[in-house]
Amino acid sequence: MRIVIAGGHGRIALRLERLLSHAGHEVAGIIRKPEQGNDLREAGAEPVVLDLESASVEMVAAVLQGADAAVFAAGAGPGSGAARKETVDRAAAVLFADAAERAGVRRYLVVSSMGADARHPGDQVFDAYLRAKGAADDDIRARTALNWTILRPGSLTDDAGTGLVRLEAHTGRGPVPRDDVAAALAELLDTPATAGLTLELIAGSTPLSVAVKAVAGN
Repeated sequence: MRIVIAGGHGRIALRLERLLSHAGHEVAGIIRKPEQGNDLREAGAEPVVLDLESASVEMVAAVLQGADAAVFAAGAGPGSGAARKETVDRAAAVLFADAAERAGVRRYLVVSSMGADARHPGDQVFDAYLRAKGAADDDIRARTALNWTILRPGSLTDDAGTGLVRLEAHTGRGPVPRDDVAAALAELLDTPATAGLTLELIAGSTPLSVAVKAVAGN
């Protein structure tokens, strides 16, 4: 498959790019800074320099042309203010989905956040982040032209992945290694029967492939 990942230099995205390229897929990662390109090449991905905060839907659709799947893993990141939660975590996710539809890419995965809710209260930046992610998720779930899956990980860690997770519609809060989030995304891409599901992911005791088969109804 050809898979295009928005937010290609993120810590989850780089892990996912390595997994997918090692599995024989053709991977492209969208990045904002040309100097990030070498990290993507080392992960086996083709870097595409494009700023999703200023790009048009036509520009993004051109990158997605011919892809089999799209993964939105972009984020404004720590240290950014509430305004960028809106322009990246919400608006860029919507733009990427619009472009996927225009390019005819049906499989669409979103890296969201546990607790994402467009109606989340509060005045802190993290509250704005949860509202932005929730609003983006709502937009994606309303689309019928995309075979979407939304993954909402718990608290992210850089611990080594174990391959043992809890993956359900509602897991409750808990930590999860970024390694296992990336592995879950790769498994979900290979499991089209998970389309239409919003899933939470934390560390657990179930082998990842078994957990994905269970939510897919296999």
